[in-house]
Amino acid sequence: MIALSEIVKAKRQISTTAIKTPCALAPILSEEVGAEVYLKKENLQITGAYKLRGAYNKIASLSKEERKKGVIAASAGNHAQGVAYSAKSFGINATIIMPEATPLLKVTGTRSLGAEVILHGDNYDEAYAYALIYAKEHGLTFIHPFEDEKVIAGQGTVALEMIDEINDLDIIVIPIGGGGLISGMSSAIKQIDPKVRVIGVTATGAPAMFESFKAKKAINSTSVRTIADGIAVRDVSESNLAHILECVDEIVQVDDEEIAAAILFLLERQKLVVEGGGAASVAAIMHQKFSFDKDMKIGAVLSGGNIDVQMLSVIIEKGLIKSHRKMKLVITLIDKPGSLMRLTDLFKNANANIIQIDYDRFSTKLSYGDAQITIILETKGVEHQEAIRGFLKDAGYLFKEEL
Repeated sequence: MIALSEIVKAKRQISTTAIKTPCALAPILSEEVGAEVYLKKENLQITGAYKLRGAYNKIASLSKEERKKGVIAASAGNHAQGVAYSAKSFGINATIIMPEATPLLKVTGTRSLGAEVILHGDNYDEAYAYALIYAKEHGLTFIHPFEDEKVIAGQGTVALEMIDEINDLDIIVIPIGGGGLISGMSSAIKQIDPKVRVIGVTATGAPAMFESFKAKKAINSTSVRTIADGIAVRDVSESNLAHILECVDEIVQVDDEEIAAAILFLLERQKLVVEGGGAASVAAIMHQKFSFDKDMKIGAVLSGGNIDVQMLSVIIEKGLIKSHRKMKLVITLIDKPGSLMRLTDLFKNANANIIQIDYDRFSTKLSYGDAQITIILETKGVEHQEAIRGFLKDAGYLFKEEL
């Protein structure tokens, strides 16, 4: 457990840099799950994530000589930007080692803050191993993203703000990657109000901390694969596991489909852009991964908002199809004048808007004299789609749906 005095000290240290993000009631989510849900919006932090807090607190604690030599970090993105921003604030050099698959938004965001970015490795753990070598070779101070007490104390300030703003929370739900955020927050929570339940959330594609919590010993994963790149950590920090075993009540898992649904919900219903790791807490609430009474107050940390635009686009498109607001049809027509017009008239009468159409008469899979139409429609739900299928069948069209 990190001493509460260290977390309070960190709060004072970072007060001139990190903003106090809102912790506000989410009325639509609350209505859907039947409890009062409050969202701690660290996606609105200066660098788009809570990581600024720990990075700044750590760099502030360095000696003048250490700062002069410069700092280095390994990160999938949010810690990188936190270190880069903090280093710039102190006027020192920062080098960031990032996995090669890091979203472009996070790479360019880090470079724009003045840091040198080196892409290396397939995941965080490989980038981390290289960063340690690079730090030794160049005499740089390594700023660990989650296995450092100054960093953890900085992350713990999120809990101080939540409890200060909503002082009667029953449950606080926190995403887990390397465990720095939940170690700091749970340490603060249990020293201020031990009755508050602390629930950690991991991605099923990065199960190391979940398995370790169950076994009460460190169990590393062989690989990680999840859309929540910010919490895609392969290996377990034994020191953070110790904090978690002492202060965390339960750890649950959410899969990529559940995370994507939470991202889309937050975007569409709460008007918030949140990355995969940041949405994990809401995914756990939406899919009732842990028990709670209907009148409880639940705080959920939206740990970051730096989602790759291409990933967001994929999530939106898949979400629209799954929620029956889009359908993709492949239809066979007789290739003669007027055939396509008759088909589009059918969709007009069905009140379905055509947003994309492709006409193919050359496929070797087609009979001579036929054409294949691939068409994407905007629709208004399950009943509307059923009606469209009925119109096509009644008109004698051969068709199939693609997801």
